[in-house]
Amino acid sequence: MSNLQPDDEKPLDPAQASIVAKVRWLMLISGFATVLGIAVVIAVIGYRVFKDEGRVADVIATLPKGAKVISTAVAEDRIAVTVEINGALEIRTFELRSLKPAGRLRFATEP
Repeated sequence: MSNLQPDDEKPLDPAQASIVAKVRWLMLISGFATVLGIAVVIAVIGYRVFKDEGRVADVIATLPKGAKVISTAVAEDRIAVTVEINGALEIRTFELRSLKPAGRLRFATEP
């Protein structure tokens, strides 16, 4: 039989057919919105993962004449460099991603 409805079901009246058509349309729109939302989330995650890849920073930090780097350390998003300048210690911090100076801590003896 070429009829899509089973033999024991009667055809829908026009009001019921209209409601079924509206529900199908709303399901189509809902499915499209879901797929679009998932695509946006995946695109944002991909952008954040790959936006800094391949970027190389070339920075020169100048030190006073006679200064000597004692040690370096990395903590969270900072690089700390301990420098000896004329016998006094100083800690300079830099942002890890941009390598911009973030702060300087100088140690001095009490008079």
